Amino acid sequence: MTILVTNSIAVAVQARYEQRHSNPSEGKFFFSYRITITNQGQRTVRLLRRHWSIVDSLAQTREVKGPGVVGETPVLAPGEEFTYSSFCDLQSAVGRMEGNYTMRDEDDRHEFDVAIPPFDLLYSWLAN
Repeated sequence: MTILVTNSIAVAVQARYEQRHSNPSEGKFFFSYRITITNQGQRTVRLLRRHWSIVDSLAQTREVKGPGVVGETPVLAPGEEFTYSSFCDLQSAVGRMEGNYTMRDEDDRHEFDVAIPPFDLLYSWLAN
């Protein structure tokens, strides 16, 4: 698990190769990831947007931007956490994801970015 704290918001990521959804002989590699966002600060915040950079060793880097995560814009009071799971498909056995969330302080409406720690996406035989 990889953890990074930015502006009192901790982001923990754990990625996993999904063999049952992948077909390496056809260049289809499927990965899931689980993210926990924890508000370690003193103010209530809302996750507004996400921005991902997805690197695939055999394809162009993809940029993914959009509102919230998994259809939600969670509000986190001090000490609260939000966990979600999602996925990424690659054409190769090696990739990497990184990005950031745009958050808003619900008291003063100030927006700020929170870094998502970079993490590797590795076909299972490479990860061992």
